[in-house]
Amino acid sequence: MDSRQLHYLETMGIQVWQQRQPTSTGKKPLVETGEELIPLAPSAEVASEWEELAVQVASCTACLLHCGRTQTVFGVGDQAAKWLIVGEAPGVEEDRQGEPFVGRAGQLLNAMLEAVGLQRGQVYIANILKCRPPNNRDPLPEEVAHCEPYLRRQVALLRPRIILAVGRVAGQNLLKSSLPLGRLRGSVHQYPETTIPLVVTYHPAYLLRAPREKRRAWQDLQLAHKVYREF
Repeated sequence: MDSRQLHYLETMGIQVWQQRQPTSTGKKPLVETGEELIPLAPSAEVASEWEELAVQVASCTACLLHCGRTQTVFGVGDQAAKWLIVGEAPGVEEDRQGEPFVGRAGQLLNAMLEAVGLQRGQVYIANILKCRPPNNRDPLPEEVAHCEPYLRRQVALLRPRIILAVGRVAGQNLLKSSLPLGRLRGSVHQYPETTIPLVVTYHPAYLLRAPREKRRAWQDLQLAHKVYREF
């Protein structure tokens, strides 16, 4: 572990996330490994299924959330990624831009990923809900039920090696659990009906309000990275 990473750990645990600098080769290695993430383009058949699913989501009227949306927020990233990041639901900016995790929370998520050697374009990012709930309230059970088949299909197409759930709502809904986030994080779970490991951590928006928890979030990221390498 070099001085640059030591400095990162010191600052990250208390105040801020620090972006890693690229190596001299220009490649983006994983932390403390010699391997690279080399995205593989999905086959034509799989790419077609992604496009079909995106169209289905864009035209979905299964619940009342479609009445107030600007657009659906399907997901973004590498469709052959090995990391799947799942959040709660679109906010105001996400609804406007059609992309999950934008604004300050998105910038912090990017920095969190960079802490383990990942660029945003190397992962896939989605939400429990594809439409924004009014006033950013928690998703209702029936809304989650209508959106769940879309997310499960994304998981099936992606076949990730690790799922990182960010925030209480994401963790509870993915794991079908009512446990508080404090009891969900720190352990390795499995996405239901699969062998895909799942790690829960804090939502970036929460970390912006409670920077003291960044040290624990870093521990969660280290756990996810360890599981990814071993899976």
